[in-house]
Amino acid sequence: MRFLSVVAAPLMLLVLTAPAQAQSALKEILNDGVLKVGTTGDWNPMTMKDPANNSYTGYDIDVMTEMAKDLGVEVEFVPTDWKTLVNGVVSGAYHLTGSASVSPSRAKAAGYSTSYFSLVTVPLILAKNADKYKDWGDLDQAGVTVAATLGTTQEKQVKEFFPNATHKIVEAPARDFQEVLAGRADAHITSNVEAYKLVEQYPDMMVVPVSAPKAPTPIAMLLPQDDQVWINYVNTWIALKQEGGFFEELGSKWKLSN
Repeated sequence: MRFLSVVAAPLMLLVLTAPAQAQSALKEILNDGVLKVGTTGDWNPMTMKDPANNSYTGYDIDVMTEMAKDLGVEVEFVPTDWKTLVNGVVSGAYHLTGSASVSPSRAKAAGYSTSYFSLVTVPLILAKNADKYKDWGDLDQAGVTVAATLGTTQEKQVKEFFPNATHKIVEAPARDFQEVLAGRADAHITSNVEAYKLVEQYPDMMVVPVSAPKAPTPIAMLLPQDDQVWINYVNTWIALKQEGGFFEELGSKWKLSN
């Protein structure tokens, strides 16, 4: 009996001192009845904020509204920006984000869902400069200024794609395309889905007819890295929605391909 009691004591100590398992975001969402989504509101057609009434529209907004409906909870869109997008999901400011490019740097700190579509990167310029800039190499020149927005995938891409050009990095709420429109930059780069929306909105701009787009990139949602229960739920939801044609229908609605 003495031997048993000596063995039992450290075992009990281990049980008492073992850290409690963190509650999954899924349980929190179901208990509170709210799905909190981080969104920037500045990426047409994915997420667009109307400052008049602080409401959001876009592809991401439809995706998250549908997820909340299937969870049986309300959706709350939490304003964020690109430079703090990862920090918000890591700190618990929101349960997941809308669409974000998959990148190794982001994956160091946050988890990702499975991908549900892909993007490519293209450059935009003022239409009046069409004869001057016809391909990637025309922009990678000394004396050319290429803009990008701080915290975006494009911030790193401009340095990679245009090592010989000047890089102008602007911080939200300013946007890189505004630098082109104002004449403070010769070009900027963005996803193909945003590029054609910008051309529709600003006829003075055009997509450079490059020989081929760059950086095909999967898009996914950012989630807490260590919450496998929540990640599993989101991935299962994405798979079921893909099988049912939800993402294909939504892509057609928002004209994600050109």
